[in-house]
Amino acid sequence: MASNSILVIGGGFAGLTAALEAAELGHEVFIIEKTPFLGGRVMQLNKYFPKLCPPSCGLEIQYQRIKNNPNVKFFTLAEVVKVEGSVGNYDVSVRIAPRYAGPGSPDLSALCENLDAEVENEFEFGLCTRKPVYMDAPFAFPQRYVVDKASLTDADKALVQDCAYLDLTDEEKTIQLNVGSIVIATGWKPYDVTNLTNLGAGAVKNCISNMQMERLASPFGPTDGKILRPSDGGMPKKIAFVQCAGSRDENHLSFCSYICCMASLKQAQYIREQYPDAEVTIYYIDLRTPGRYDNFAQKVLADEKVFAVKGKVAAVEQDKAGDDVWVTVEDAVSGTKSVERFDLVVLATGMQPSLAGTSLPIDIPVDAEGFIVGGEEKGIFAAGCAKQPLDVMKSAQSATGAAMKAIQTVRGR
Repeated sequence: MASNSILVIGGGFAGLTAALEAAELGHEVFIIEKTPFLGGRVMQLNKYFPKLCPPSCGLEIQYQRIKNNPNVKFFTLAEVVKVEGSVGNYDVSVRIAPRYAGPGSPDLSALCENLDAEVENEFEFGLCTRKPVYMDAPFAFPQRYVVDKASLTDADKALVQDCAYLDLTDEEKTIQLNVGSIVIATGWKPYDVTNLTNLGAGAVKNCISNMQMERLASPFGPTDGKILRPSDGGMPKKIAFVQCAGSRDENHLSFCSYICCMASLKQAQYIREQYPDAEVTIYYIDLRTPGRYDNFAQKVLADEKVFAVKGKVAAVEQDKAGDDVWVTVEDAVSGTKSVERFDLVVLATGMQPSLAGTSLPIDIPVDAEGFIVGGEEKGIFAAGCAKQPLDVMKSAQSATGAAMKAIQTVRGR
C-alpha cells in the first residue's frame, strides 16, 4: 500500500527545512539524525549569511516549528540501516543508539564538572575537551544531555548512576518506518586538513581551519568568543587566510566549495571588529563572491588593514624559535616569491559531502566526490550540500524544492 509519509535523512538546516515544508502541508515526516542534536553545521557557525545572524536565530524558529507540528517526528543518534521497497512504499529500518538521558533539561553542569574524564570535543573541532556527559550548545535541540558511556571512568559511572535523570542501562533499538518518498539531506563535512601537510595542518600550532575560526569567534565557543592563538592564548595582530586550501586541486577536492571566499571575508570582519589594530591578509586564486555578496566583499576589502593578494601559498611552517607562522607565497601578479610572518594562519578548507568515503543503504548514484546525482525516478531527492556546495540560504531553497518533489511523489502526481 502506498504511503503518504516522507523520510528525511539528516537533521541539519536543509533537512529541517524539507521536513517542515512537507509537514506543514499535512504529511507525516520522519527526521533521522545521526548526532545527538538537530541543527547540523549551522550550529557550529558564529554567524551565517545573508544577514550574519547567529545560528540560534534561524534554528530556534525551526525548533519551535517542530515543537508545534505533530506531523514531525525526529530521531537523534539514529541511522538508516536498511531500505527495501520502491517509490511510494519504502520499508525503512532505523537503528537508534542509547542516549542514557531522559526527556527534559535539568541543569547537570555540577555533575559534569565533577566527572574525571576529558574527551576531545568534536563539536569544537578539537580546540578543547568536553566531559562524557554533555550538551553541545545552550540552544541545542532536543534540550537533553547525552552520555558518552565509553569514556566514563569507574568513578564517573558511580556519579552518573546516582543521577535520576541518567540511566546507563538503556539499550540500542531498531524501529521500522513505512514511507512513500525519501529526502537525503546528509550535509557536508570540512575537508580533512591533516591531508594538507604542506600547509602546516596538524603540525603548526597556530594554523587552524576556517571552521575552527568560527568556533573561536562564537560566544559559546571554547574562548567565549575571543579570537585567540591556540598555542598561548595570545591576541593575534597579524593574520593570514589561505584560500582554496585543498579545493580546486586534483590531489584533494577538484571542485570549488563555493562558500570559502565569503567565509574568509566574514572572518576577516570578525577579527577587525575585535582587534582594530590587527592586519589581515587574504591569499587567493580567485575571489568568488556571487550575487548579493559582492557588496559585502567590497565593504570588507575597503578596510585599509585588510589586504587581498592574488597568489598561491606554497608552504606554511612553524617558526623554529617560537609559535609564529611563516607563509611562503608566490605572487601571481608580480611573479615574485616571498616569505611572510604571521601570528595566526587560517586555512579556508573546502566542504566535502558527508557521504564522501561512506554510503547509505540506498541504491542512489553519487559522483566521484560523493555528491548525489540522481535517484529522483525512485522518489529519492537530494537536498542542500548532499547535492552540491551551497550556503545556508541556498541550502534551504534546495530543501524546499526537494520537499515539493517528495510531496508530488507521494500524492501520485
